[in-house]
Amino acid sequence: MLKRGLTIVAALCGLVVTAEPGYAQSDRKKQKEGAVEAAAQVALPALSTQEAQLSESYFLEGMKFFLLEEYAKALDRFQRAYAISPSNAAVNYKIAETSLLLGSARGALPFAKAALELEPSNPYYHLLLGQIYTNQQQVEEAIKVFARLTQELPNTEQYLFNLTDLYLAKGRLDDALKTLAQIEVKYGYIEEVSFKKQQIYLKQNNLAQALKEGENLIIANPEEVRYVLAQAEMLAANKRLPEATAMAERALKVAPDNAYGRLMLADLLRQQGKVAEGEIQLEMAFGNAGLDIDTKVKILVDYIRRLPDEKVAVQAMKLAELTTKAHPREAKAFAVAGDIYANSDRKQAARDNYLKAVKLDPGHYKIWQQIVLLDGEMNQTDSLILHSEQALEFFPNQAMFWFYNGTAHLINKNYPKASKALEYGRRLSAGNPELLMQFNMQLGDAYHAMEQYELSDQAYETVLAMDPNNPHALNNYSYFLSVRGQNLAKAKIMANILVSNHPDNATYLDTYAWVLYKLKDFQEAKRLLEKAVSLSSDATIIEHFGDVLYQLGQRELALKQWVKANQVGGASQVISKKIKDKKLYE
Repeated sequence: MLKRGLTIVAALCGLVVTAEPGYAQSDRKKQKEGAVEAAAQVALPALSTQEAQLSESYFLEGMKFFLLEEYAKALDRFQRAYAISPSNAAVNYKIAETSLLLGSARGALPFAKAALELEPSNPYYHLLLGQIYTNQQQVEEAIKVFARLTQELPNTEQYLFNLTDLYLAKGRLDDALKTLAQIEVKYGYIEEVSFKKQQIYLKQNNLAQALKEGENLIIANPEEVRYVLAQAEMLAANKRLPEATAMAERALKVAPDNAYGRLMLADLLRQQGKVAEGEIQLEMAFGNAGLDIDTKVKILVDYIRRLPDEKVAVQAMKLAELTTKAHPREAKAFAVAGDIYANSDRKQAARDNYLKAVKLDPGHYKIWQQIVLLDGEMNQTDSLILHSEQALEFFPNQAMFWFYNGTAHLINKNYPKASKALEYGRRLSAGNPELLMQFNMQLGDAYHAMEQYELSDQAYETVLAMDPNNPHALNNYSYFLSVRGQNLAKAKIMANILVSNHPDNATYLDTYAWVLYKLKDFQEAKRLLEKAVSLSSDATIIEHFGDVLYQLGQRELALKQWVKANQVGGASQVISKKIKDKKLYE
């Protein structure tokens, strides 16, 4: 018996041309075994005894190599046998089969055709030729071979399945239906046949017949809910929504826990304007772990697109909660829940869900990024330090996390740690000019706080070389120079540029005024601070206004400003002493 028998398989537009039912396989196996035995018994034409023996010897030697899967050697021996007896059907057949196994369908074709012409009653010769034609995309020729096989040879009805698939591949739908009818005559009702007929009717836009076949499938398989849902889907696709709804409800009576049925019913109800009823069905589907996480995420993403609408947000958050409860070990469940809360402006809930997501699967950069962004937006610097450090365990070469870590330490006034983190991140940002500027701005602040003024100035200079109008660098650099009383002319130029670009920014007006204060231009400083205090109730700005008034001899007015600054809170450490002594201290 052959180790590897003939296989009729052909990939054509994703179609496998071997679709026989299981009940026919045992008969095919017996026929296959008989064909192999017949192939080994070479019926040679009239040859001399010596020629016949030599041809048979080559053939048997070829069969030996064939069984050992040494196909090149097998083909060589079969070709030697063919040279002696070219009209031998079995020799032609084995050359064709071996050539096909060696990947040469074109080389196999003439020998397969010859074998069939020499012995048209052998079904395996039909099958091999049909396979070769199919492999060569010569579907019409393959159809002719299988049609001849099933019409002319007895006990070949199982190959009607192959013929059906070939008809479908060529779009010959009516011929496919006729062939399926032949199968039903031979074998009776078969689920696969009925389903295939239904698909053909749909392609023909024959909805009535497709629905009829659907009912046949349901009647024959009353517990198979997928056929009921398929019927509902067909009705829905043809805008027969009430009927589709009834069919979906019918499916759920058979299988109440079918999440996809709930999902379908929810959509059908929504399309009919029954929003509240649809939402109930949707929630039941989302609470069911049987509805896969990817389907739920896809639906939730659609909700995210409609946020921050509050009505949408309420339903989206409810579905997100159901999803995380149904899939407590799925990181993507918590990730999409985080997205919903974030887009609904529920920052704390968003961060909590993102943290659960990275606990389950910590390798997601974007989720960690969302976590630290939310920490920053909520001004939770301790959390920002913790979470940026955790993110850096997984992404040590991501400059952004070093930036958040350094910034958080800077806010907490831990300047050595801030500068260390920011320096490391700056080295990683060489290829990103925008991010590099951000690092230098923060380093300018950190180094100034550490009284490393040269490094601070260098950082600000680097920013201004890249962006001469950068407001952060212009403001802090000029203000820190004024505080130090150094290079006040440069500080004035920068502060002037800053206020020219942002004439209504109280902080920038205060910076420029303080530079002028240090230059003893108290009158111009007063003008700027009058505008600044009209725009802001910041204690520092109010205190500065009092200081300028004091320098201009308006001491009672200065005292009023100091008292006001003290009441607001956040003024300098000497504010109480100024008020008590009614005297300026710097």
